Amino acid sequence: MSRGRRSAAASKRQAHAVVFAALGDETRLSLVAKLSGGQPRSIAQLTEGSKLTRQAITKHLRMLESVALVRSVRSGRENLFEFDPRPIEDARKYLDLVSEQWDQALARLKSFVGG
Repeated sequence: MSRGRRSAAASKRQAHAVVFAALGDETRLSLVAKLSGGQPRSIAQLTEGSKLTRQAITKHLRMLESVALVRSVRSGRENLFEFDPRPIEDARKYLDLVSEQWDQALARLKSFVGG
């Protein structure tokens, strides 16, 4: 594998890693679930039913925004946040690829041991 291809592959893995890290927090995962319905929501709406402050919710939203899972849209005087599924779809494709590689490796091992 050429150096450029390795660098691109490492960069892609890093992009997926930050998505997984962002989703590793219970609050951020909950925010993604609330936003995945497709309707943009305000911080006030996202804070409803939570013990967290608006400032804490905003901090989590900014983290999700930094990995492109969420984007903010200005509507009048408030920011509305909406979910972007593309980073999760990309991560799923990556996991499918890794899974396929493991399946192939295990099949080779089974063939080697059994044959």
